[in-house]
Amino acid sequence: MKFLLCLSVLLIGNLPAADTLPPLKADRYQVSNFEDDVGYRTAVRVGNTLYISGETGGGRMPDAIHEAYGSLRKTLAHYGLTFQHVVKETVYTTQIEALKEHRALRREFYGKEFPAATWVQIDRLFHPEYIIEVELIAVFPEGAK
Repeated sequence: MKFLLCLSVLLIGNLPAADTLPPLKADRYQVSNFEDDVGYRTAVRVGNTLYISGETGGGRMPDAIHEAYGSLRKTLAHYGLTFQHVVKETVYTTQIEALKEHRALRREFYGKEFPAATWVQIDRLFHPEYIIEVELIAVFPEGAK
């Protein structure tokens, strides 16, 4: 136990101060001025990982699912990726039962291979007319530019 504590102190003591770290280099993709108004980007690439902000869908299921995943497809395509590159999906919805009823629609986008996923029911989204928001994490293949 004493060895681990000493090792931790040594390792932490050798970390650089936050103000000496180089700035994060990231490729940012912006779709509209709405993002600047709210304060986010549609997608941010860091290294071989792409983080895609939540895309929304309104109205009724299944139309809301098609709207959200259709927007995600466009963002993935901008980077030369498909849903096959997605490793993590997080879905927020105000209607979890309706989403569960239409979960087979995701096959239109993912095929037979699904990513790790978390689905959460919430009270409301940023705009009350939206009923689903989906965010993704995708990984670029080795050697991708």
